[in-house]
Amino acid sequence: MRVFPAVDILKGECVQLIQGKKESATVFGEPLACAHRWMDLGATCLHVVNLDGAFGDSWSNAQKIRELVQETGIEVELGGGIRSFEDAAAWLGTGVERIILGTLATRDPPVLKRLSDEFGSARIMAGVDARGGEITIEGWQKSGGDYLVWAERFEDMGAGGLLFTNVDVEGLQSGIDPEPVARLLRRTRLPVTVAGGVTTVDDIRVLKQLGSFGVVLGSALYSGRLHLREAMEAAE
Repeated sequence: MRVFPAVDILKGECVQLIQGKKESATVFGEPLACAHRWMDLGATCLHVVNLDGAFGDSWSNAQKIRELVQETGIEVELGGGIRSFEDAAAWLGTGVERIILGTLATRDPPVLKRLSDEFGSARIMAGVDARGGEITIEGWQKSGGDYLVWAERFEDMGAGGLLFTNVDVEGLQSGIDPEPVARLLRRTRLPVTVAGGVTTVDDIRVLKQLGSFGVVLGSALYSGRLHLREAMEAAE
């Protein structure tokens, strides 16, 4: 199972939020410095989120993200504020390995097929951000229906993978809820990377046992509650 340390960028700085709320941001410094910190501990891939993009400013932090991709030279997946086919194509042109589409995928599902046909499905990931069993969009501000139905639709439309974020536990460092993950894995053949609430080595072991493709580590990693090397060992 792959382990993706998170590098969430807000106003040019690496931050962690609680429940996706801007006012909860804790700043951890320069995004590139955070990336190198995780690389020094053995990270081979990163999960980068353009939080300003998720909140409506699509191309905010573009230079920071380009710099991170070019300077690190490792696999980077990117989400946050990709609101059009043109946005998606431009971000793919920066060298990111794959992009994650959330709101755009729910508003215009056929865009997944267009992008997969042009760039390859392995580079196109659909975001399944769920709260109480419903998908959430527009920076987690609106609900949009059953998350399992949407996951099946994304698969049918050509997505090459899914990022499942359990908004109910995201940022709380309270552990995962395995049941929504298990339900999703039973409904899709796509590789699923899981984010939200991953706090302990036991959480990682459970996700591996369920059959998750990858796991994103955020708040617990930055707080020191979870250590990257231990997480990677548990995921092997």
